[in-house]
Amino acid sequence: MTPNLVAGLEPPYYTAVFTSVRPDDPEGFAETDARMLEIVSGLPGFLGAEGARTPGGIGITVAYFRDLASLDAWRDHAEHQAAKRRGREQWYESYSVHIGKVERSYGFERG
Repeated sequence: MTPNLVAGLEPPYYTAVFTSVRPDDPEGFAETDARMLEIVSGLPGFLGAEGARTPGGIGITVAYFRDLASLDAWRDHAEHQAAKRRGREQWYESYSVHIGKVERSYGFERG
């Protein structure tokens, strides 16, 4: 996941907030994560993503989409579905997904 914050998006747009608990660096995860970012980055309507993880295994990823159709295309993508199955079987202790519509957005950057 990129260390840069996603900024400058013109509302309305949608977010998918994925919170998870998993061990640090499980086998095969980094490769799958990189592939998922490659796929979603190529989908029309994908606006960006940012994420963070604690050393204790709690992670939050927020992905931004122009509209619900774009978000649904990501949810339904065959490789993404396979990765989600593998995640439930091998990597995640638990996770939750929250979908929201952003109606206002602003930020700050020093410098």
